[in-house]
Amino acid sequence: MKSGNMRRLVAVVVLLTLLCAVMTAVQSVLAAAEGGDMEPVRMGMALLGAGIAIGGAGLGAGVGLGTASAAIVGVVAEKPEMFGRSLLYIVFIEAIAIYGLVVSFMLMMTH
Repeated sequence: MKSGNMRRLVAVVVLLTLLCAVMTAVQSVLAAAEGGDMEPVRMGMALLGAGIAIGGAGLGAGVGLGTASAAIVGVVAEKPEMFGRSLLYIVFIEAIAIYGLVVSFMLMMTH
């Protein structure tokens, strides 16, 4: 599959996932509004936000690692002395995924 088609497929899957999450959230808010108990809704929204945070960070880090790794392999094949500097770029990309993990833990622990 070509990379353009793969990116469109990933975008469609992400949008459909977010749409399903929003529809579920609206349904739970409406159900809780009838009963007056909003505590399960707050917990559900926090967990939904945590899932979106780690999912988005993981997806972004995965795409970044895929493109950067391909370029780094080409650079290291031509100039092996660039390996250390190239490894630093990978560490920065992985930090994005760790930030998403930290945010998701913060959202889960607030409730």
